[in-house]
Amino acid sequence: MRPKYLVLISAAAETCGVEAFSRLLAKALGGRGDTAVLGAGLSGLHRAIAASDAVVFNFPIVAWKKKLLAPGLTALLARVMGRDVVSVLHEWLALDWKRRIVLMPVVLLSNRLVFSAPEIAAEFAGTRLSGLVTREREVIPIPPNIAPEMVPRPTVHSARLQEMQAAGRMILGQFGSIYPKKQSGLVLDVAARLLAEGHDVGVVFAGSFIKGMDDVEAQFFARVEALGLRDQVIVTGFVARDDELAGIFEAVDVFCYIFAEGLTARRGSVLAAALSGKPVVVNAPEHDEALAHHRLFLRLIAEGQIHLVPFEADIPAIAEAVIAAKSSAHSTLSAEAEIDTLWQDITHRLDGPAAR
Repeated sequence: MRPKYLVLISAAAETCGVEAFSRLLAKALGGRGDTAVLGAGLSGLHRAIAASDAVVFNFPIVAWKKKLLAPGLTALLARVMGRDVVSVLHEWLALDWKRRIVLMPVVLLSNRLVFSAPEIAAEFAGTRLSGLVTREREVIPIPPNIAPEMVPRPTVHSARLQEMQAAGRMILGQFGSIYPKKQSGLVLDVAARLLAEGHDVGVVFAGSFIKGMDDVEAQFFARVEALGLRDQVIVTGFVARDDELAGIFEAVDVFCYIFAEGLTARRGSVLAAALSGKPVVVNAPEHDEALAHHRLFLRLIAEGQIHLVPFEADIPAIAEAVIAAKSSAHSTLSAEAEIDTLWQDITHRLDGPAAR
């Protein structure tokens, strides 16, 4: 019999990709999945754990400074009650060391570790902590973090973008939170390059700045000003509704991402952008095997929805790829069917070899 899971979530109204994954995982598990808010109360949590076979933590967690003890105490309670503890690690070495300390008790108490990409599994395997914890480990494919094939809902932002398009402006887009490692500022450099080449370009960032990172927003807009892009750039802030995101995506001509580590399988925002039907330009994985376990990424690349540029491609090369992608032909996948298949793969891997 396949196990029942309690997936721990936060009470956050503005969800990051990791938080979205937690909630979508519980939904994908159907009758085998339930949720509880981490740190919401011991008695309710005790009942929820008692009704499950395993407790799932997704890390990093939202508002972690307010939950310094809750993760470890919850994992300990689950183990004392005879339940499995499964930790899904979406990041490791990239986390601030203080955050890793908060997560370590849970990792040490885990029966199983699940990683969002081979790179994260390799990072963890290279640490001293790795030798002290379970050897039962899996790498899972990460799905897009919004619902596919939504009917677009108009917003002020989508209307403004459509006005730009109607005036002949090409819209370059990026979806997801804005933070340093994502290198969102380099998309501004691509836009500036295209403008210098005579293309009329606007840029929309469908997302918000990560809270708690000093000066990220100020530095971003300083760069906008320095590049002379004040009238070309829109930052929507957090968009809660998937249909409103669909309306913004509809007005994008090409999505663009330039990651410090290249494309990795944990980039659900890239999947969401590609499944919108619009082309995505992104720098290739640093390692050839990075996407080998992720069927959907491989299909989107093979069918021309995702356009890979070399890992270390410079701004002129990326700008050239954006222009080529705008007019390229590609197949459009059935997003809903593909994501259903992806979640089936995820839940089977979550169950582990013993349950297959």
